[in-house]
Amino acid sequence: MIRVLVVEDDPIAADAHAAYVGRVPGFTVAGVALNAADALRRMSRTDVDLVLLDMHLPDLHGLDVCRRMRAHGHHADVVAVTSARDLNTVRSAVSLGIVQYLIKPFVFATFAEKLEQYAAYRSRVAGGGVMSGQHEVDRALAVLHGRGQTGLPKGMSPESLDAVTAALRDTAAAVSASELAEDLGMSRITARRYLEHLTDAGLASRAARYGRAGRPELEYRWVG
Repeated sequence: MIRVLVVEDDPIAADAHAAYVGRVPGFTVAGVALNAADALRRMSRTDVDLVLLDMHLPDLHGLDVCRRMRAHGHHADVVAVTSARDLNTVRSAVSLGIVQYLIKPFVFATFAEKLEQYAAYRSRVAGGGVMSGQHEVDRALAVLHGRGQTGLPKGMSPESLDAVTAALRDTAAAVSASELAEDLGMSRITARRYLEHLTDAGLASRAARYGRAGRPELEYRWVG
């Protein structure tokens, strides 16, 4: 079993993440910490293989928690579980060896996929030894990141999702799928599919638009 320490300052979110861990085969919760001090204390007293680490803790930034972990000789792997999307944080996370970056909010399927990818990677590098060559190293790292899989439903691309996300986020008013499709040069059905995906992930809201003749149209607004 892979022992997981959940580090999250929001008690409700911490309980939810711990419950998610318990639902993924091969993983078990080693503890839950609501701040950096408690997290570092638990790592000193409990065997931990993986840390699910929020970046915005009340007493210390998550990146500084990583630095102190390594300085104290804690070698557990780290998955950032955070709402932080700024590139400086992402770059720093990579430089500190954080193995995966999971952006809130997310659904259980996305969470489980990240843990399953980590478990597959861990099984490939367990036991030490020497890899046969570059191809084996590449395969191990590819497993960690899903062999190029996007985690999106079939038929959806990360490039199109990024375009829809950026357009919706940069629009002050609510927009319909038709309006967004016209701006992005895609079909209304395609635009609506991506908008519904963002809504299901909690990043957009959906409401009926009234005031026009005929059937009311759905409009979407960024809330992420």
